[in-house]
Amino acid sequence: MKHVLLLLSMLCLVSLCPQDGAAQDWAQWRGPDANNHAATDIKLPFRWDVSTASDVAWRTRIPGRGHSTPIVVEDSIFLTTADVAKQTQSLLKLNRSDGRMMDQWVIHRGTLPERIHPHNSHASPSPAFDGTRIYVAFHTDDAIWVTALTTEGREVWQRKVSNFAPEAFQFGYGASPIIEDDLVIVAAEYDGEDSGLYALDSRTGKPVWKTARPKNLNFASPIVTTLSGRRQILLAGADKICAYNPRDGKELWSVDTATEAICGTVVWDDQQHIMVSGGNPKSGTWCVSGKGNHNVLWENPVQCYEQSLLAIPGYVFGAADNGVLYCWRTHDGTEMWKARLFGGGISASPLLVGDKIYIASEAGMIYVVAATPNRFDLLSENPSGDSIFATPVAIDDRLLIRTGIGVGDDRNEYLIAIGKK
Repeated sequence: MKHVLLLLSMLCLVSLCPQDGAAQDWAQWRGPDANNHAATDIKLPFRWDVSTASDVAWRTRIPGRGHSTPIVVEDSIFLTTADVAKQTQSLLKLNRSDGRMMDQWVIHRGTLPERIHPHNSHASPSPAFDGTRIYVAFHTDDAIWVTALTTEGREVWQRKVSNFAPEAFQFGYGASPIIEDDLVIVAAEYDGEDSGLYALDSRTGKPVWKTARPKNLNFASPIVTTLSGRRQILLAGADKICAYNPRDGKELWSVDTATEAICGTVVWDDQQHIMVSGGNPKSGTWCVSGKGNHNVLWENPVQCYEQSLLAIPGYVFGAADNGVLYCWRTHDGTEMWKARLFGGGISASPLLVGDKIYIASEAGMIYVVAATPNRFDLLSENPSGDSIFATPVAIDDRLLIRTGIGVGDDRNEYLIAIGKK
């Protein structure tokens, strides 16, 4: 049996990454294949010291604060930030090769929400790029706004997507916009009349369709993939896992499972097992079939609340809020192993790079674990600042880490590139 497990593990590692992994841009949340897998030819160190010049290609101080993951397109890096003192929400442009700050464009000024969750930021959604324009979404002026800009910072259009003024809890916003063909897809879910999933024309910003969602606080980013030969938007929350047609927003199917509030993005494996985890009011991880009658396949009580899961062929990994890392078999939910990494506190989602998983904790540690289903193998622990909330990105043989150094009023934010200069 041990030999069989080892063989399965080796076969699994051969096919971990997407076959279309040659793409070297990271154009939106969760990357080119929407699964948080780095390109197959990426080579990263798995041990480093941020205080050692030889391990750091560059570091750039980021004004303000944000939890958005950077996108990397053409010769630039783009990420959003917010400055509470100046009451601004901005898009930043950095040089891709050396990290130099190229520009900062203020998108909104003086309209930040009065209250958000202390673990959230006023710049949590990641930007998206469609090959021509950058799209950024902000919660500001009691609404969700999307702005389209050229890569040189010229505003093409700006659109108020919906009102967004939660009554029960003022926790802010976090859903990233997603590009699908000529559409910008945005989730704006809260306990109000405008709660919904929206699609805008990417060229003009004009509304194309709206699908109503329950009046329910939810924070998940939608994601688009192809299952059973059909493109579909996947979104969990409001006690359901749902799929929608990207062209018109009509519901394709839904399953009554999960919980009310979900922050993580839905994931899937090569056998179309669809999984998500959440934690309010019910904690758990759930799996449904992506084909046939879309029935519930399994669930367990493990809570991965703010972070998304990470799926590989036949298996899924979850970094739970309590600091325990799990590996489950996707077709039946069998726990392959679990191991404690840290004492709790995680917002960033695990990232697959080759046969390794990179996991950032809120305390600023990045753990590197072998992506093997038959055993837990911790390869390294790498202090990378004092706080990490944004998911790292692997690109150009470098790991981009958005990290905070210092605490309180002495906290400064940096984007650090680990790897070759």
